[in-house]
Amino acid sequence: MTDNFADVNGVRLHYVEQGTGPLIIFLHGFPEFWYEWKNQLEEFGRDHHAVAPDMRGYNLSSKPEGVESYKVKILVEDIKALAANLGASKFILVGHDWGGVVAWAFALQHPEQLHSLVIVNAPHPAIFQRELEHNPAQQKASAYMLMFRSEQGEATLSAGNYAALVNAVMGEGLKQGHFTEEDKDVYIDAWSRPGALTGGLNYYRAAKAGPGGGSFSVDPAKLTVHVPVLVIWGEQDKALLATNLDGMEEFVPDLKIVRIADGTHWVIHERPAQVNAAIRDFLAEKHVDV
Repeated sequence: MTDNFADVNGVRLHYVEQGTGPLIIFLHGFPEFWYEWKNQLEEFGRDHHAVAPDMRGYNLSSKPEGVESYKVKILVEDIKALAANLGASKFILVGHDWGGVVAWAFALQHPEQLHSLVIVNAPHPAIFQRELEHNPAQQKASAYMLMFRSEQGEATLSAGNYAALVNAVMGEGLKQGHFTEEDKDVYIDAWSRPGALTGGLNYYRAAKAGPGGGSFSVDPAKLTVHVPVLVIWGEQDKALLATNLDGMEEFVPDLKIVRIADGTHWVIHERPAQVNAAIRDFLAEKHVDV
């Protein structure tokens, strides 16, 4: 794996890459960074140009001031410009959590640039809006977003050496061996970079994501995804309930869903081999490895 930087769309994006071949870009969620995908970079770097950026606001990438700099349409253009910088007119896009939100939006706005789309525990914008409006369980599960959007978000999440984030991301994972103490230190180092926590929280603030907020700034007239989509879902996700899978085929005509019954929101860390195998099988089915 090698580190690099790209000056695109008015920001400098740090990314880690491995391998050569067809481009596959991995987008992390909150509160992660490129490191979330280290297992996938190793796996897919064997026969792809596998790239995992720190999205704007995170770790080593630029952290522009102002909530407006984190609107979904701008995040989408970051990825479009990054792919162009990497010399690819068409590529495979993989996203988890907020990276999945951006990946859905990218597929809606630039389908001609994608061979296929892989989503891990990130709801289609229309489905999530439905769940927030009509499902009390999802409303309750999303209540944490109100704190993320508040002025107290940074202080709450950074208290006790980022104890709340450590517990959320790797509380059980440390006990079960999905994370090491070294991983924990790497995450805390990334969260501690000046402006990094605010950058991540600004995604929620800009989109007003969650109860009382809007949808993910996607044109409601263009909610059908016209590329092949694989959705991998850890069904024990406490923040994004599995009901977000219900009715997805209405918006995704070419859809494959892989449910991981014992996986949580952090299924990428818990079941990396299963996630990798699901992606491999999907790409082979869609003949997009070449």
